[in-house]
Amino acid sequence: MQVEVFRTNVNLSKDASKIVKALNSRYPDSKINFDLDDCDKILRIEADQDSISCVSEIVAEHGFECELLKD
Repeated sequence: MQVEVFRTNVNLSKDASKIVKALNSRYPDSKINFDLDDCDKILRIEADQDSISCVSEIVAEHGFECELLKD
């Protein structure tokens, strides 16, 4: 398993829930959550290494942006 952390511009929990639902349907064996209290509105995904390739596209389909945070 690999953990990826993204900075987003999602502010509302209802929007975060919709995105998590969409991501869960695409990556059913992953753990996905938002930390909207963080200043970067963090999206954290724990999934198989090769399965995280379309996250920003899925977030964009919901009208939001995300950027992978580098270590």
